Order: sequence, then C-alpha cells, then structure tokens
Amino acid sequence: MSDTIAVYVPRDSAALAAGADRVARKIASQAAQRGIAVDLVRNGTRGMFWLEPLVEVATPRGRVAYGPVTPDDVAGLFDAGFLQGGAHALHLGLTEEIPYLKKQERLTFARMGVTDPLSLADYEAHEGFAGLRRALTLAPADIVQQVFDAGLRGRGGAAFPAAIKWKTVLNTPASQKYIVCNADEGDSGTFSDRMTMEGDPFMLIEGLTIAAIATGATQGYIYVRSEYPHAIAVLNDAIARAEAAGFLGANILGSGHRFSLEVRKGAGSYVCGEETALLESLEGRRGIVRAKPPVPAIEGLFGQPTVVNNVITLATVPIILSRGADFYKNYGMGRSRGTLPFQLAGNIKQGGLVEKAFGLTLRELLYDFGGGSATGRPIKTVQVGGPLGAYLPESQWDIPLDYEAYAAVGAVVGHGGLVVHDDTADLSKLARYAMEFCAIESCGKCTPCRIGSTRGVEVIDKISANKNRHEQVILLRDLCDTMLNGSLCAMGGMTPYPVLSALNHYPQDFGLAQPDREAA
Repeated sequence: MSDTIAVYVPRDSAALAAGADRVARKIASQAAQRGIAVDLVRNGTRGMFWLEPLVEVATPRGRVAYGPVTPDDVAGLFDAGFLQGGAHALHLGLTEEIPYLKKQERLTFARMGVTDPLSLADYEAHEGFAGLRRALTLAPADIVQQVFDAGLRGRGGAAFPAAIKWKTVLNTPASQKYIVCNADEGDSGTFSDRMTMEGDPFMLIEGLTIAAIATGATQGYIYVRSEYPHAIAVLNDAIARAEAAGFLGANILGSGHRFSLEVRKGAGSYVCGEETALLESLEGRRGIVRAKPPVPAIEGLFGQPTVVNNVITLATVPIILSRGADFYKNYGMGRSRGTLPFQLAGNIKQGGLVEKAFGLTLRELLYDFGGGSATGRPIKTVQVGGPLGAYLPESQWDIPLDYEAYAAVGAVVGHGGLVVHDDTADLSKLARYAMEFCAIESCGKCTPCRIGSTRGVEVIDKISANKNRHEQVILLRDLCDTMLNGSLCAMGGMTPYPVLSALNHYPQDFGLAQPDREAA
C-alpha cells in the first residue's frame, strides 16, 4: 500500500453540482485501466468554488491542485503525470500556495478541504477533540470563562456574546437543559454553515458537546434547513460514528458526562432562523416568533433553559478550548474578536469562502480575493449580511469589517455573506424585493412586519411610477421607521436596512435627481 497515491475529490454540494462525482468515478476507472493504485479520498471543499471540482494529489512536496476538472480532462491528467504533480493546463501548483488560500487566516476552517469529513482518525490527527479533552478537565464555569475571555460573539448575525447565553443557562436551575444549533442558514449568499456540516461535522459536534458540558445540558439538536440533504446525511453519519467512539452518549470519554445529539429538519421557513421561531418549530408547532422576555436561556425549548447558537459560533469553540482564549482574541479588532468566514457570492469572479480576522475591508474582499465582478463590469453595490442587510456603495468599501463600525453606518456584518451587483443593477427593484421577501416570509405575528412589508411594496411601486414621488418617499421612510422600531424580531426590524440604504445611496434608481436623505 506504500505505493498508493492519495487523490482528493470534494464531496461538498458545490463540487457535486459542478460534477465532482463524475470526476471521481472517471479517476477511479482510469486508475484501474492503467493498473495504478490510488486512494480516492472524498474531502470537503477548500471553498474556492470557481475552481470546482478541485482535484488534489498528495506528493512528497505537499498536495498539488488541479481545477476545475471535468470528466473529459481526467485521461489527459493521467497522461501528464498528475499523480506526481506533473504540468498540465489545469495545474494550480501547491494547494496551500494558491494566493486565495494563502492570504487567509483559517482557524475555524483549518481542516476544511484537508480531511475526510467522516474520518475520526483524520479529525483527531488535525487537533480534533483536543478542545473537548481540555474541557473535560475544567469546571463548567471555567469553560464559560474561556469563551467569554476569547470574545466570541454569535456568528449568526446578532453578534451577541456567546458566553452570556452559556452562563445564563449554567446558572439557571433545571432538571433538563438543552443545546440547540441553529443551522437554518437561509441568508442569500451564505454557505459557511453548509460547508461546516458537510466538510467538518465533527468540529460542530465537538463544539456542541463542549457547550453541553459547560452548561449542564444533556440533550442537543441541530436544526438544519430542509434544502441541505447532503449536510443532514453527513451529520447523521458523523453523530453515529462519534457516539460509537465515545465522544457522545451516556459517558463521554469515560468522564461521566452525558450528551445526546439529534438532527432535526426544518420546514423551509426563513423566519425559523430566528431563535424563538426555531424553538417553536422544534416543538412541533408553526414557526412563529415568541415575545421576549423570557429569553430562551431561561425558558427555551419545552420551557427549559436552552443555549441557541449558530453553526459557526459552536464550531469555533473547539479551537478556543484547545489553544486558549488568548490565542483566539489576538485576532480581530475592537469588540469583534477572532475570525469570520466571509462568503463571496453574486456577480463575483472568484466566489467562495474567505476566513479572515475582523478588520479587513470590503474592497480587499472584492478585489484581492474576489477578483472583481464576474461580468467584468464595474461593481455598483454589495449587500452585506443577507437579504435584510444594507447595500453598501463604493464610498463605504474601506470601512473595516467590524460589528460596531458597520452599525455606525446603518449596516450589518451579519453572517458574513456578501452578494455583489455590477452597474446594471437597479436598486429600486432590489429595495422592492426586500419588502416583498419580508411580506412572503413574515410569520405574521406583529403588524409592522406583516402589514408594513405589503404596504412597502405598494409605496415603492408608486415611487417607480412617479405617482407623487416625493410624498411617497417620505411615506416610505416613515414606514421603515415604524418597521425598524416596532417589529417583534429582526425579520421586520431589519427589512428597512436594504430599503433605506438603496434610497440613500442610489436615489437616481428611484427617479430622484438628488440624494433624498431626510432620515439618512
């Protein structure tokens, strides 16, 4: 077996959509025909989606990459000696030296694309479960303190300090406590949660288990959006393997700690990404937002103390425990500590995942990593933070990506998703879409969101048709103010962000000759 050459072909959804399974089968058949022994490893993606399917070969110098590879390319790759890193038109050199990867700070995503997602041995060989083993030596309060000292804030968009939720659950007496992972990744242009679940599921399982030990929870749920069948399958497989190896179950690594984990499939509602609507759905009811207080950390799932954290929040916990809070908090700026996986999507030449410390700029992401627009036309605007995020004009592309710096200009970092638009985009249509999206996805519980979004569509239509345009603009701003300050959750409360940013920065798209910034 010493002469067997390891060849890596991703099993990530993005790679599968680009034909990775067909490429893998072709490599296996060509190797068999040529009498060459290959170990075909189905790894996670590196996050360079424009190069998928990305095929890597293990060589004495390191892993060498080729891409994007089609089944028709495979025979030629063998002829060119790609198993030894030979020259070919698709040759990209050493994977780790590709500038897109080399310029990143991969902490949470350090194993992504490197390991077989379902190999426990692979995971442990790359620092896996080191955080859990350390957590088992600490008192629960000391684990919570590590997360607090690291400055970890919720990566789902709200940026609430994770340790405060954990501490609240720890200090709330109850016979049953829960950990719930919010994997209902519904924001446009986001895929870091999916990549984690498909490409490094044990990292998420480890983070959940550490959270359970820290808070006294014994049952956990991963609430995954129904549109992620591959992630659901990988998670279920990984949970079974982790339990069989003693990393989950009645006696975790012989410590006496008990923690069980289940995957639950969502029903396709965007509002179920809001933590209380998610809990309603988990309990078997329609996903409708709950009024707060009480907060879920005190009365959550089935009325019991519950930690609700996003996938990336929980997946970041293992490295904090294994390397210490000081290591993690030394990345980032201000109150935004550590790294965030930024996701480049939309009209971008090099779409994919970029993990960097807080503090870089949108301009760096768009051009140093993204390579500009896919169409080659000038970039007009970028929506940051999902469908409820603001549209940022070029004048704001040099603001450091930091929660507070973005809040100061009426924008949000959110889940780190970026959707790029070139100069053909009509911001009045995009603003209308934001209101329409809210009208469709609203749970209907509060009037500002339910009625305001419907009226918003009507008002924008009147502005576009020049029916008392300036009066309608005033009305639209008033409507946004009501939604912003009167909605029960972020669904209605953040819909004004894309609308007002479009109106403030691109008035010409609404037929306004001059910036109309009455409330800017």
